Amino acid sequence: MNEKAAQPISSGVTVRPVTNRREMGVFIDVPWRIYADDPMWVPPLRLERRLHFSRFNPFFKHGEWQAWTAYRNNQPAGRISAQIDQLHRQRYGADTGHFGSFECIDDIEVSAALIHTAEEWLAARDTRCVTGPFNLSINQECGILVDGFDTPPVVMMPHSREWYGRLLEEQGYEPVKDLLAYWVEVDFKAPRLMSALIGKFSDQVNLRTLRRDKFNQEMEVLRDIFNDAWSENWGFVPFTKAEFDELGTSLRLLVPNDCIQIAEVDGVPAAFMVALPNLNEIFAELDGSLFPFGWTRLVRLKSRGGVRTGRIPLMGVRKQFHNTPLGMALAFMVIDAPRKLGRAMGVQAVELSWILEDNKAMRAILASLGCREYKRYRIYGKTLTG
Repeated sequence: MNEKAAQPISSGVTVRPVTNRREMGVFIDVPWRIYADDPMWVPPLRLERRLHFSRFNPFFKHGEWQAWTAYRNNQPAGRISAQIDQLHRQRYGADTGHFGSFECIDDIEVSAALIHTAEEWLAARDTRCVTGPFNLSINQECGILVDGFDTPPVVMMPHSREWYGRLLEEQGYEPVKDLLAYWVEVDFKAPRLMSALIGKFSDQVNLRTLRRDKFNQEMEVLRDIFNDAWSENWGFVPFTKAEFDELGTSLRLLVPNDCIQIAEVDGVPAAFMVALPNLNEIFAELDGSLFPFGWTRLVRLKSRGGVRTGRIPLMGVRKQFHNTPLGMALAFMVIDAPRKLGRAMGVQAVELSWILEDNKAMRAILASLGCREYKRYRIYGKTLTG
C-alpha cells in the first residue's frame, strides 16, 4: 500500500492511511475498541489478520487495496479499506470497486470521513459503482449484519454494530443484496421428500469423503464444482487456484475427511459440501492471541469435548443439475451425510451460510429440513458522481 499522508477531515477527526507494520497493528486492533461492550463479538486472531492483509494473501495477485484508520482526538475511532478486484472488473465492468473492513463508532462525522476517503481512492482508479463491504472479496467475509445481533458469529463470518447500516445509508449507500445464514439442529428428522429423492437416485449417485492421499487433486475437484455451481449467482467471482489452495491448507488442518462430502453422478463429481467446526467457540476465550496462554486455553477447551456447533461454508451442485429432481437429491445427500459424524463428535447444531435471499430453490430445501433463518447480512452500493 502506498498512499498520501494523513488527512484532517474536520475538527477532531483525522483519517490516516496504513503504510507500515505499526499502523497495520492499529488498523487490526480497531474492533477491540468498537466492540468493547458487545458480548456477542468474537475477537479474531491477530496473527491470522496480519496474514490476511499481507502480500501473501493470493487476492493481491488480482487485486489492489488501501486501508485507513480514523482518529477522533488522536484515538482510533474507525477504519475502512478500498479495493479494486480485476477479476470482478472482467465480469462486471471496468468501473467497479469495493470497500471493506468497515468498523466505526456511532459517529456520522467519523463514518463520513472514512467513506469519503475510500471513495476518493476508488474514484481516482476510475470507479463509479461501489459495493461492499467485502473483506477483501465476495469469497471471503462480506456484508453488514442487519439482523441477528443477539447471537455470536460463527467461524469466518462477520459481526457488526447495529448502527453500521444507518451510517452507510447516511452517506448515500443503498441496499443491494441480502445474504442469509440458517441454523439447524443436527438431529433433524429427514422429511419425506428428502428420503424419497435419496432413495430414487441412490443407484446413480456415489457419495464419498475426501481422499486425503490425493488432496491437491481433490481441491481442484471442489474448486471446479464451486466455480461452475455459483457461476450465475449475483456477484460471483471465481476462486483462483492460489486462493483455493490457501483454503485447502486450512481444511487440511481443521477438517476431518468425513466433513468433506463429494457426490458423483455416473462416476463424475457433481456436488460437494464442506463442514467446519465452529472455532469461534474457542477463539472467544483467547482475546485474539494464542500467546502466552492461548495454547493452554485451547487444549483445555478441546479436552472438554471440542466444539458444539459447526458451519457449512461451501456447498455446490453443478449447474447442469440445477432445478432438477436429481439436483435436489444431490443437495439433500451432501447435507445429510455428515449428520451422524457430527452427532458422534458432539456437534449439536450447524450454521449454513451464506445463502442469497433470492435463491429460492436452496431456501426451499433448507426450509424442508427445518432450518431457520437467524442472521441477515446486507451488501450496500452507491454510484459515484462527479
